[in-house]
Amino acid sequence: MANLKDIRLRINSIKSTQQTTKAMKMVSAAKLRKAQDGIIRLRPYANKLKELIQNLLLGQQEIDSPYVKVREVKNVLLVVVTSNKGLCGAFNSSIFKLTQSIIQEKYSHLHKTGNVHLLCIGKKGYEFFKRTHSLIGENHDLFSKVSFKQTANVAEMVMQGFIDEKWDKVEIIYNEFKNVATQIRKVETFLPLEVQKTNHQNFVDYIFEPNKEEILTDLIPKILKIQFYKCVLDSNASEHGARMVAMDAATENASQLINQLKLVYNKERQAAITKEILEIVGGAEALNQ
Repeated sequence: MANLKDIRLRINSIKSTQQTTKAMKMVSAAKLRKAQDGIIRLRPYANKLKELIQNLLLGQQEIDSPYVKVREVKNVLLVVVTSNKGLCGAFNSSIFKLTQSIIQEKYSHLHKTGNVHLLCIGKKGYEFFKRTHSLIGENHDLFSKVSFKQTANVAEMVMQGFIDEKWDKVEIIYNEFKNVATQIRKVETFLPLEVQKTNHQNFVDYIFEPNKEEILTDLIPKILKIQFYKCVLDSNASEHGARMVAMDAATENASQLINQLKLVYNKERQAAITKEILEIVGGAEALNQ
Protein backbone atom coordinates (compact mmCIF):
# COMPACT_ATOMS: atom_id res chain seq x y z
CA MET A 1 0.00 0.00 0.00
CA ALA A 2 2.96 2.32 0.50
CA ASN A 3 3.62 2.08 -3.22
CA LEU A 4 0.01 3.11 -3.95
CA LYS A 5 0.39 6.10 -1.65
CA ASP A 6 3.54 7.22 -3.47
CA ILE A 7 1.76 6.98 -6.81
CA ARG A 8 -1.21 9.02 -5.50
CA LEU A 9 1.15 11.72 -4.20
CA ARG A 10 2.93 11.85 -7.55
CA ILE A 11 -0.36 12.14 -9.46
CA ASN A 12 -1.47 15.02 -7.22
CA SER A 13 1.90 16.73 -7.67
CA ILE A 14 1.69 16.48 -11.46
CA LYS A 15 -1.90 17.79 -11.41
CA SER A 16 -0.70 20.81 -9.44
CA THR A 17 2.08 21.40 -11.99
CA GLN A 18 -0.43 21.00 -14.81
CA GLN A 19 -2.65 23.70 -13.34
CA THR A 20 0.38 26.04 -13.20
CA THR A 21 1.40 25.38 -16.82
CA LYS A 22 -2.20 25.83 -17.97
CA ALA A 23 -2.44 29.17 -16.16
CA MET A 24 0.90 30.31 -17.63
CA LYS A 25 -0.34 29.37 -21.10
CA MET A 26 -3.44 31.52 -20.64
CA VAL A 27 -1.39 34.47 -19.36
CA SER A 28 1.04 34.18 -22.29
CA ALA A 29 -1.88 34.00 -24.73
CA ALA A 30 -3.28 37.25 -23.35
CA LYS A 31 0.11 38.99 -23.47
CA LEU A 32 0.82 37.61 -26.94
CA ARG A 33 -2.34 39.15 -28.35
CA LYS A 34 -1.22 42.63 -27.27
CA ALA A 35 2.41 42.12 -28.31
CA GLN A 36 1.38 40.68 -31.67
CA ASP A 37 -0.89 43.63 -32.39
CA GLY A 38 1.98 45.99 -31.57
CA ILE A 39 4.51 44.43 -33.95
CA ILE A 40 1.95 43.94 -36.74
CA ARG A 41 1.04 47.65 -36.58
CA LEU A 42 4.65 48.84 -36.42
CA ARG A 43 6.22 46.54 -39.04
CA PRO A 44 4.74 48.18 -42.19
CA TYR A 45 5.70 51.63 -40.87
CA ALA A 46 9.26 50.53 -40.03
CA ASN A 47 9.70 48.78 -43.38
CA LYS A 48 8.44 51.82 -45.27
CA LEU A 49 10.83 54.09 -43.37
CA LYS A 50 13.68 51.71 -44.18
CA GLU A 51 12.72 51.79 -47.85
CA LEU A 52 12.50 55.57 -47.73
CA ILE A 53 15.94 56.03 -46.21
CA GLN A 54 17.44 53.68 -48.79
CA ASN A 55 15.96 55.80 -51.58
CA LEU A 56 17.31 58.95 -49.97
CA LEU A 57 20.78 57.50 -49.49
CA LEU A 58 20.95 56.15 -53.04
CA GLY A 59 20.69 59.64 -54.44
CA GLN A 60 23.54 60.97 -52.28
CA GLN A 61 27.05 60.95 -53.72
CA GLU A 62 28.63 61.84 -50.38
CA ILE A 63 26.51 61.41 -47.29
CA ASP A 64 27.52 63.71 -44.46
CA SER A 65 26.16 61.66 -41.58
CA PRO A 66 28.14 59.96 -38.79
CA TYR A 67 25.71 57.03 -38.87
CA VAL A 68 26.73 55.89 -42.36
CA LYS A 69 30.49 56.19 -42.02
CA VAL A 70 32.20 52.85 -42.54
CA ARG A 71 35.35 52.46 -40.44
CA GLU A 72 37.84 49.69 -39.94
CA VAL A 73 36.22 47.32 -37.45
CA LYS A 74 38.35 47.38 -34.31
CA ASN A 75 35.53 47.28 -31.74
CA VAL A 76 32.17 45.54 -32.12
CA LEU A 77 28.98 45.86 -30.11
CA LEU A 78 26.47 43.01 -30.24
CA VAL A 79 22.99 43.86 -28.95
CA VAL A 80 21.59 40.54 -27.70
CA VAL A 81 17.82 40.57 -27.13
CA THR A 82 16.52 37.79 -24.84
CA SER A 83 13.83 37.62 -22.14
CA ASN A 84 13.66 38.33 -18.42
CA LYS A 85 11.99 34.99 -17.65
CA GLY A 86 12.46 31.39 -18.67
CA LEU A 87 10.02 28.54 -19.41
CA CYS A 88 9.82 29.53 -23.08
CA GLY A 89 11.43 26.56 -24.79
CA ALA A 90 14.50 27.23 -26.92
CA PHE A 91 13.75 30.95 -27.23
CA ASN A 92 16.77 32.09 -25.21
CA SER A 93 19.16 29.20 -25.82
CA SER A 94 18.91 29.62 -29.60
CA ILE A 95 20.01 33.26 -29.22
CA PHE A 96 22.88 32.20 -26.95
CA LYS A 97 24.10 29.69 -29.53
CA LEU A 98 23.78 32.16 -32.41
CA THR A 99 25.67 34.85 -30.49
CA GLN A 100 28.49 32.48 -29.57
CA SER A 101 28.66 31.26 -33.17
CA ILE A 102 28.95 34.83 -34.49
CA ILE A 103 31.69 35.69 -31.99
CA GLN A 104 33.70 32.57 -32.76
CA GLU A 105 33.32 32.59 -36.54
CA LYS A 106 33.14 36.30 -37.37
CA TYR A 107 34.88 38.18 -34.56
CA SER A 108 37.23 35.65 -32.98
CA HIS A 109 40.30 37.88 -33.47
CA LEU A 110 38.54 40.81 -31.77
CA HIS A 111 37.21 38.60 -28.98
CA LYS A 112 40.74 37.50 -28.08
CA THR A 113 41.75 41.13 -27.56
CA GLY A 114 38.58 41.97 -25.61
CA ASN A 115 37.12 44.20 -28.32
CA VAL A 116 33.77 42.43 -28.63
CA HIS A 117 31.22 44.03 -26.32
CA LEU A 118 27.70 42.83 -25.56
CA LEU A 119 24.64 44.87 -24.69
CA CYS A 120 22.14 42.39 -23.24
CA ILE A 121 18.49 43.39 -23.31
CA GLY A 122 16.81 40.86 -21.05
CA LYS A 123 17.93 39.27 -17.78
CA LYS A 124 18.54 35.80 -19.23
CA GLY A 125 21.13 37.04 -21.70
CA TYR A 126 22.85 39.12 -19.03
CA GLU A 127 23.10 36.16 -16.64
CA PHE A 128 24.42 33.87 -19.39
CA PHE A 129 27.15 36.15 -20.75
CA LYS A 130 28.24 38.18 -17.71
CA ARG A 131 31.08 35.81 -16.73
CA THR A 132 32.56 35.27 -20.17
CA HIS A 133 32.12 38.54 -22.10
CA SER A 134 32.47 42.29 -21.72
CA LEU A 135 28.97 43.64 -21.07
CA ILE A 136 27.68 47.19 -21.45
CA GLY A 137 25.28 47.93 -18.57
CA GLU A 138 21.99 46.24 -17.71
CA ASN A 139 18.66 46.66 -19.49
CA HIS A 140 16.18 44.43 -17.69
CA ASP A 141 13.37 46.98 -17.41
CA LEU A 142 12.52 47.26 -21.12
CA PHE A 143 10.20 44.24 -21.05
CA SER A 144 8.31 45.24 -17.90
CA LYS A 145 6.39 47.64 -20.13
CA VAL A 146 7.71 47.87 -23.68
CA SER A 147 7.56 51.47 -24.89
CA PHE A 148 9.21 53.49 -27.62
CA LYS A 149 10.56 56.02 -25.12
CA GLN A 150 12.55 53.43 -23.16
CA THR A 151 13.93 51.65 -26.21
CA ALA A 152 14.77 55.00 -27.84
CA ASN A 153 16.93 55.89 -24.83
CA VAL A 154 18.90 52.65 -25.22
CA ALA A 155 19.16 53.15 -29.00
CA GLU A 156 20.41 56.71 -28.46
CA MET A 157 23.14 55.44 -26.12
CA VAL A 158 24.23 52.90 -28.75
CA MET A 159 24.19 55.53 -31.50
CA GLN A 160 26.21 57.99 -29.41
CA GLY A 161 28.78 55.27 -28.69
CA PHE A 162 29.13 54.70 -32.44
CA ILE A 163 29.62 58.43 -33.05
CA ASP A 164 32.23 58.57 -30.27
CA GLU A 165 33.99 55.59 -31.92
CA LYS A 166 33.59 53.35 -28.88
CA TRP A 167 32.56 50.69 -31.39
CA ASP A 168 32.91 50.63 -35.16
CA LYS A 169 30.05 48.26 -35.87
CA VAL A 170 26.80 47.40 -34.10
CA GLU A 171 24.73 44.28 -34.77
CA ILE A 172 21.40 43.25 -33.23
CA ILE A 173 20.66 39.57 -32.52
CA TYR A 174 17.04 38.76 -31.79
CA ASN A 175 14.06 36.51 -32.55
CA GLU A 176 11.78 37.81 -35.29
CA PHE A 177 8.10 37.02 -34.77
CA LYS A 178 6.54 35.07 -37.64
CA ASN A 179 3.60 33.35 -35.93
CA VAL A 180 2.73 31.80 -32.58
CA ALA A 181 4.75 28.63 -33.22
CA THR A 182 7.62 30.08 -35.28
CA GLN A 183 10.37 32.51 -34.36
CA ILE A 184 13.20 33.30 -36.77
CA ARG A 185 16.67 34.06 -35.42
CA LYS A 186 17.91 37.26 -37.00
CA VAL A 187 21.18 39.17 -37.13
CA GLU A 188 20.89 42.74 -38.43
CA THR A 189 23.55 45.40 -38.85
CA PHE A 190 22.32 48.41 -36.91
CA LEU A 191 25.33 50.70 -37.47
CA PRO A 192 26.79 51.84 -39.76
CA LEU A 193 23.64 52.30 -41.80
CA GLU A 194 24.06 50.18 -44.92
CA VAL A 195 23.16 51.51 -48.35
CA GLN A 196 21.75 48.79 -50.60
CA LYS A 197 23.22 49.64 -53.97
CA THR A 198 21.16 46.91 -55.66
CA ASN A 199 17.95 48.95 -55.36
CA HIS A 200 18.65 51.44 -58.16
CA GLN A 201 15.71 50.10 -60.17
CA ASN A 202 13.40 51.10 -57.29
CA PHE A 203 14.89 54.57 -56.93
CA VAL A 204 12.33 57.33 -56.36
CA ASP A 205 13.23 60.93 -57.12
CA TYR A 206 11.75 62.97 -54.23
CA ILE A 207 11.24 66.71 -54.00
CA PHE A 208 12.80 67.98 -50.78
CA GLU A 209 11.87 70.92 -48.60
CA PRO A 210 13.88 72.62 -47.13
CA ASN A 211 16.73 70.46 -48.51
CA LYS A 212 17.95 66.90 -48.65
CA GLU A 213 20.85 67.31 -46.22
CA GLU A 214 18.69 68.68 -43.39
CA ILE A 215 16.07 65.99 -43.93
CA LEU A 216 18.69 63.22 -43.76
CA THR A 217 20.26 64.72 -40.64
CA ASP A 218 16.89 64.78 -38.88
CA LEU A 219 15.44 61.55 -40.31
CA ILE A 220 18.27 59.02 -39.92
CA PRO A 221 18.35 59.04 -36.06
CA LYS A 222 14.56 58.67 -35.92
CA ILE A 223 14.58 55.76 -38.34
CA LEU A 224 17.36 54.02 -36.40
CA LYS A 225 15.34 54.31 -33.18
CA ILE A 226 12.26 52.90 -34.93
CA GLN A 227 14.30 49.94 -36.24
CA PHE A 228 15.65 49.29 -32.74
CA TYR A 229 12.13 49.45 -31.31
CA LYS A 230 10.91 47.00 -33.97
CA CYS A 231 13.56 44.45 -32.96
CA VAL A 232 12.51 44.69 -29.29
CA LEU A 233 8.81 44.33 -30.18
CA ASP A 234 9.60 41.35 -32.41
CA SER A 235 11.46 39.66 -29.58
CA ASN A 236 8.71 40.45 -27.08
CA ALA A 237 6.00 38.89 -29.25
CA SER A 238 8.25 35.90 -30.00
CA GLU A 239 8.84 35.32 -26.29
CA HIS A 240 5.15 35.11 -25.46
CA GLY A 241 4.49 32.87 -28.46
CA ALA A 242 7.34 30.53 -27.47
CA ARG A 243 6.18 30.40 -23.85
CA MET A 244 2.58 29.72 -24.90
CA VAL A 245 3.69 26.79 -27.08
CA ALA A 246 6.04 25.47 -24.38
CA MET A 247 3.36 25.61 -21.68
CA ASP A 248 0.83 23.95 -23.98
CA ALA A 249 3.27 21.12 -24.61
CA ALA A 250 4.01 20.85 -20.87
CA THR A 251 0.28 20.67 -20.07
CA GLU A 252 -0.22 17.94 -22.66
CA ASN A 253 2.78 15.99 -21.36
CA ALA A 254 1.42 16.25 -17.83
CA SER A 255 -1.92 14.80 -19.01
CA GLN A 256 -0.16 11.85 -20.62
CA LEU A 257 1.96 11.24 -17.52
CA ILE A 258 -1.12 11.36 -15.27
CA ASN A 259 -2.87 8.79 -17.47
CA GLN A 260 0.17 6.51 -17.32
CA LEU A 261 0.39 6.82 -13.54
CA LYS A 262 -3.34 6.12 -13.18
CA LEU A 263 -2.89 2.95 -15.21
CA VAL A 264 0.03 1.90 -12.99
CA TYR A 265 -2.01 2.79 -9.89
CA ASN A 266 -4.97 0.69 -11.01
CA LYS A 267 -2.71 -2.28 -11.79
CA GLU A 268 -1.00 -2.03 -8.40
CA ARG A 269 -4.36 -1.65 -6.66
CA GLN A 270 -5.78 -4.66 -8.50
CA ALA A 271 -2.71 -6.71 -7.60
CA ALA A 272 -3.03 -5.68 -3.94
CA ILE A 273 -6.73 -6.63 -3.86
CA THR A 274 -5.98 -9.97 -5.54
CA LYS A 275 -3.25 -10.66 -3.01
CA GLU A 276 -5.60 -9.91 -0.10
CA ILE A 277 -8.28 -12.19 -1.55
CA LEU A 278 -5.76 -15.00 -1.98
CA GLU A 279 -4.62 -14.54 1.63
CA ILE A 280 -8.25 -14.68 2.88
CA VAL A 281 -9.02 -17.80 0.81
CA GLY A 282 -5.80 -19.47 1.94
CA GLY A 283 -6.58 -18.70 5.58
CA ALA A 284 -10.15 -20.06 5.25
CA GLU A 285 -8.92 -23.29 3.71
CA ALA A 286 -6.35 -23.67 6.47
CA LEU A 287 -9.09 -23.32 9.10
CA ASN A 288 -11.27 -25.90 7.34
CA GLN A 289 -8.47 -28.42 7.35
